[in-house]
Amino acid sequence: MNNEINVLSKKLAKAFNNDTLIAPLPKKYCKNTKNANKLRIAAEKLIKSPIIGFKAGATGKAMLKKWKEKEPFYAAIFKKNLLKSNAKVKCSKNTFGIELEVYYTIKKNILQSKSRLTENNIGHYIESMGSCIELVGYRQRKKGVTCLGDLTADFGCNVKFIIGKKLKYKKLKFNSLSSQLFNKKSKQMVNGNTKVVYDSPLKSLIWLINKLKKDEININKNFYVFTGSTVGVVPILKKGLFEGQIKSLGRVKATIS
Repeated sequence: MNNEINVLSKKLAKAFNNDTLIAPLPKKYCKNTKNANKLRIAAEKLIKSPIIGFKAGATGKAMLKKWKEKEPFYAAIFKKNLLKSNAKVKCSKNTFGIELEVYYTIKKNILQSKSRLTENNIGHYIESMGSCIELVGYRQRKKGVTCLGDLTADFGCNVKFIIGKKLKYKKLKFNSLSSQLFNKKSKQMVNGNTKVVYDSPLKSLIWLINKLKKDEININKNFYVFTGSTVGVVPILKKGLFEGQIKSLGRVKATIS
């Protein structure tokens, strides 16, 4: 199996580095979450772009329950996938949706912290926060998501992250902030709320940091954390300008072509 993981991870990494597509992964690496995670880790080590942060994925508890999974997954985020608001992004035929989420920038010393992280003290490690649009899709020629491993193995299915203005961190009711994603061309509007993100983006953040510490992950600079979608995965009915807004966290825009 290790030899097969090496072969598949090289194919995945090549697709990621070159923005191309590969044949679908064997189902055994998707149905088994541990195997999917091994494949993700192996592939991430082969990416040329620097790691600038991490994402929590599958943070909707209803979906986790449906898949009979106990917790979300996380994946590394690379510099080549980070853009600022008003960016233009080209999607492939295997891009299956767009999400709106909360992001934080985190001080690197949080990973050396010995204290137990809580919603009350994690603010000491948060530099800034804001709204973010995430474009999601496979590096594989396949459709649909049937299990957690489908997302995990393929770099968390993150294609691009478009971040809005960075705001200074302050305590908000992160478990009840309304959100809205709007497509100007199609008039498609989807409403959401931060409460669907693992009950709160802050709880999602704490979960992810604890996983990084458990896995002994270190990063030598401050980093981003993307906490999960407030609106689910929204299908792209028509290309064009998408605008997202999360209450108290501002707006973010991206033109999808």
